[in-house]
Amino acid sequence: MKEEIILKKRMFGKAVTVITAMAMSGVLLAGCGSRETGEKLPDAPYFTKGVYANYSEELENPDMTYFYVFNSDTYGYTADGANNGIGVPFDVVSQADGRVTLSFGGADESSEDTLIITSVDDTGAVHGYFEDVPERPMVFELLSGADADTFSAENYVNGPEESVYHDANGWSVRYNADLFEVTSKGPETFIVYTGESAGTNMITVTYTVESGAEEAIKKLGESWGDATTYTEGPFPGAEDVTGYWAVLPPAEEGSGLYETAMARDYMDGALIFDLTGHMSGDEALDMAVSDSMAAVIDSLTWD
Repeated sequence: MKEEIILKKRMFGKAVTVITAMAMSGVLLAGCGSRETGEKLPDAPYFTKGVYANYSEELENPDMTYFYVFNSDTYGYTADGANNGIGVPFDVVSQADGRVTLSFGGADESSEDTLIITSVDDTGAVHGYFEDVPERPMVFELLSGADADTFSAENYVNGPEESVYHDANGWSVRYNADLFEVTSKGPETFIVYTGESAGTNMITVTYTVESGAEEAIKKLGESWGDATTYTEGPFPGAEDVTGYWAVLPPAEEGSGLYETAMARDYMDGALIFDLTGHMSGDEALDMAVSDSMAAVIDSLTWD
């Protein structure tokens, strides 16, 4: 039992949750040749910028849910794709002589561990074992095509249809990455529908401290014209919070533009979700677009 606990701590790095702090650490190593195995190794560094899936070499069909993301060959972070991408940062203390030492955590609390490298594949996969558990060989498989700067462990595990976007302001939505593209710029986040549709179909999320939600939604609705209507009701994902709504129905002529916005009081300001759509006249197509955007709003949760 003690051995299993040690293995898990080495295999999965460190992670801190809201309720419990769990120390899970792991370390990597490489050099010109492994002093422990005598096998010829390529020159250091062995871990370069990229994403490495970490699992036990004894597994025939590993889950591929835990990752070491190297932003460079000197630092990175761990990420548990099966647990909301939770993980910790690390620094690469050294990569030489078949040994890699990592320092996990921040300045207040850190721990070091070392991996003995036994081989490095032509694909960049690193094989080895943690120094104090030599009977448990590990693999760090380099994921081809994975961008360390934009990698999401959670979305890699979930797949494109169940992608998740976590905003720095504390809200999250699920979306189909095959149908939506999400980008952020300052206080605004743009969730743009990229599937077949007429005109622009997107959700713009804005956080403002200039006013509360009711004032913000009135100001936005007034910019749409006299056809805008206003209502109040529970806010998506937060039924105990009052939401303020503004709706501009589709234009009978022209582009078929319509707008639906909702806002709630949030962190001394207002958080506004503005849905902009266009009707094509093809009922099936318009319904597919509308349902897809509504599903994003319905998935709203608060971190």
